[in-house]
Amino acid sequence: MQPRASILTPALIVGCIIILTGFAIRGAFGIFQLPIATEFGWPRAEFSLAIAIQNLAWGIGQPIFGAIAEKIGDRKAIILGALFYAGGLLLSAGATTPLAHQMYEVLVGFGIAGTGFGVILAVVGRASTAENRSMSLAIATAAGSAGQVVGAPLAEWLLSFMHWQMVFVTFAVLILLSLLTLPFLRSPARATKAELEETLTQILGRAFRDPTFTMIFIGFFSCGYQLGFITAHFPAFVTEMCGPIAAGGVLAGLGIATTGALGAIAISLIGLANIAGTLLAGYLGNRFQRKYLLASIYLGRTFVSIAFIITPMTPVTVILFSLSMGAMWLATVPLTSGLVAHIYGLRYMGTLYGIVFFSHQLGSFLGVWLGGRLYDIHGTYTAVWWVGIGVGALSALIHLPIRERPLGAVPA
Repeated sequence: MQPRASILTPALIVGCIIILTGFAIRGAFGIFQLPIATEFGWPRAEFSLAIAIQNLAWGIGQPIFGAIAEKIGDRKAIILGALFYAGGLLLSAGATTPLAHQMYEVLVGFGIAGTGFGVILAVVGRASTAENRSMSLAIATAAGSAGQVVGAPLAEWLLSFMHWQMVFVTFAVLILLSLLTLPFLRSPARATKAELEETLTQILGRAFRDPTFTMIFIGFFSCGYQLGFITAHFPAFVTEMCGPIAAGGVLAGLGIATTGALGAIAISLIGLANIAGTLLAGYLGNRFQRKYLLASIYLGRTFVSIAFIITPMTPVTVILFSLSMGAMWLATVPLTSGLVAHIYGLRYMGTLYGIVFFSHQLGSFLGVWLGGRLYDIHGTYTAVWWVGIGVGALSALIHLPIRERPLGAVPA
């Protein structure tokens, strides 16, 4: 009997470091919503649009960087992504108009694509054995959650003694430092002979003709909508809604100094809870059909959001919502990426998952932009929450008819 292969491959360790760093920075952008809008006197929609454009560029860039990685190598794609990321942050630090911020966030979005899930999960998937793959993808995804745990409080702490521009510069340095781990990145090819002989055009043609791929694509939209809206707007939402409560001393009783701190803590709690939730999803993904797990997660998000919206808001309900939503936050990622790898193979997993992820980022763009736009019109986020509830219910339903079995390769 051969010994069981270790789950902690060098590719997984390096991938976790890069994803953790990139997602710590990305997860902190909502913290800058109020400082930037206040300094320049912009409507809420202006910086919201910048973050929305970042998410859309991330979605557009994901299949591009997946194809780049498959064509010229994973490490080169990651280096290119990190350069885009750092460049966008440095340029954003000097931006003084809404248009400049919005344009520079295109670079940041491409940077996230090159250093994020699409490229890293494909590397991790290829470096993992079949019995470890679901858990390896979950661990890499959980690293993104760990980044979210530290990112928002780190930004809040840095803003306490430096201007937001210098925080952007600091983040640019951090993403470049993460590249020091790349010499240890090794990803052996684990694709089958048939997959290696199949061209990208062939696999794309088969995927686009397959109704299952369409359902996966549509289903991932609501995940992006919900995550994008909450990441960008939840800190400001909590700060404004809990302001009068803070004056009554409730936050002090919980050991929280300000509503701004509560917003940052809420984002961190989401990330913290999702570490456990994502690892559990990876464990279950090897034992149950992924489509049913995904449907359950989207249904759970729907019920949690309804309960939060119809219940009077307090710091306690904010914390409970953050923990509940966090447990399901990125749990969809290892299941969705694992579903793509299981059905369509490993050879072009980066490109195929990148295309599916584009739907996620379309949803994220809408969630971020619509949140700011409807807030400026109505002075409330209520309508945006209910849209998220509706698309979440749709995603729960659309995963049920998915055919979860490998789609045979076409001979070359």
